[in-house]
Order: sequence, then C-alpha cells, then structure tokens
Amino acid sequence: MEFFLPSLPEDLARTPPETTRITSLQARPYEDGRRVLVKMDITPFEKRPHIEVSLRDAHGKEVSAASFIEPMAWNLEFTLHIRTQPADGNLTLEARLFYPDGPAAEPVRARFGLPST
Repeated sequence: MEFFLPSLPEDLARTPPETTRITSLQARPYEDGRRVLVKMDITPFEKRPHIEVSLRDAHGKEVSAASFIEPMAWNLEFTLHIRTQPADGNLTLEARLFYPDGPAAEPVRARFGLPST
C-alpha cells in the first residue's frame, strides 16, 4: 500500500487513524448557482480514511452529497452539483472523516451563500 501514497517532505509525518483529521474545508459557488467547488485538506494519513460530504440548505434539506472511499491524496478538490435550488441561497457544507472500524473525527462545516441570479 505504501506504493500508492504520495511522498512527504521530511518535516511531515503520516498520522494514525486516531489523529487523522480534516484540516481545511472551503466552498466556493460557481456563478451559475448550480455547482460548488470544494477544497479539502486532510492530515497526511497512514491508513486511507472514508469521507462523507453533505451540502444542506438553510432548512437542513440535503441538496447534494458525495462519498469518498479511501482517497489516494490528502488534498481533495471536487465539484458538487446542487440537485434543487435552495429557497434563500444559504448553504452549509459538512464533511465527516471516519474509518469503517473506527475511529471517527468530528465533522467540519463551512457556511456560504449562492450568488444572486
């Protein structure tokens, strides 16, 4: 499995599952208001985690979601497509990092608004 993990600078160490966390979560809506660019950084890991991402409107209704099973890298960038247009344009992005056999990290959230159309 070591073959597939990216190399690290000498001053960084891979973290065990107990201390693997999401260190940064950013969301930037596209001008069309139908997609969101997501950037996520994770601590360099020894064992590849699972990640669930959910995008919810101001009323808590899920408008988009994605799952990552054992991502190869600790810097992820992806686009979420919004299934239904939120009434007020305010959204909450939540990412949850976990291992199927434990442990799980606390969810990380980012709040933002969609551009006016």
